[in-house]
Amino acid sequence: MHAIEVRDLVKRFGDRTVVDHVSMDVAEGEISGFLGPNGSGKTTTIRIMCGLLTADAGEGHVLGHDLRTDNRIIKREVGYMTQRFSFYEDLSIEENLTFVARIYALRPTHDYVRRTLDELGLTSRRNQLAGTLSGGWKQRLALAACIMHKPRLLLLDEPTAGVDPKARREFWDEIHRLTADGLTVLVSTHYMDEAERCHRIHYISYGKLLASGSISDVVARAGLHTWVLEGPAAGRAAQMLQDTAGVDQIAPFGALVHVVGVDRERLKQAVEAAVRATGVAAQEGETSLEDVFIHFMRGSKDNMQ
Repeated sequence: MHAIEVRDLVKRFGDRTVVDHVSMDVAEGEISGFLGPNGSGKTTTIRIMCGLLTADAGEGHVLGHDLRTDNRIIKREVGYMTQRFSFYEDLSIEENLTFVARIYALRPTHDYVRRTLDELGLTSRRNQLAGTLSGGWKQRLALAACIMHKPRLLLLDEPTAGVDPKARREFWDEIHRLTADGLTVLVSTHYMDEAERCHRIHYISYGKLLASGSISDVVARAGLHTWVLEGPAAGRAAQMLQDTAGVDQIAPFGALVHVVGVDRERLKQAVEAAVRATGVAAQEGETSLEDVFIHFMRGSKDNMQ
């Protein structure tokens, strides 16, 4: 069963096509990552899926409900966490959650708020003003508000932007706990370590969906090959390989340099020439998801230009 099934979604703003025939599935109970550069159409696609925007073309179902005719029902069964903190900063955590509970007509309101405070570890801070919270605690409040009405699907739009690594880890631990209880999650992110915690990923670039599948499937289908250079001359070898035929990417990782290309033989020849000229050590390595991400970005045309 799929929590999300959409086919050929199109959304235009004026003469710009922001979502360009996007088709994707998200299975029930999975965490799906939604990747892509800024301005790629992730937020617009998510807003269509949660019933806040209407597609200009295409069709789909969310939790079994038709995107075009059942958007009110979809809104009730989906939790949507926006990029920006969108709560009243001069109200306390508890007051903000009470406000949200009343919007959803949750009764008895106090019980829903108390239970949500406990589940998200917010009870001790329930009287703290939202505007005084750190990024990590604001994130936790936003998640609490999203799950209070017991949604079947969470749509999270870059939820960990601007928070520290500890808060990001705790957030993801909470997401995995929720999915273990049957919740489905679609989360947009720029962080490769977060994408790797997803069951499947979908990569969109400037409105077009370019890849979907498990991490290993997406990396394998990208058709990239990687060599790793190591040694005191690795930097000099990297400079030598710039603009060399067969080399598409060069990325330093501390004392190592990753050299990536699509044409395996030409890449190998280029690396071997650099080894002979500089004495650097080289061996074939594994292509990373970040390498694939950059490869897709370089091959895409900005639809805003």
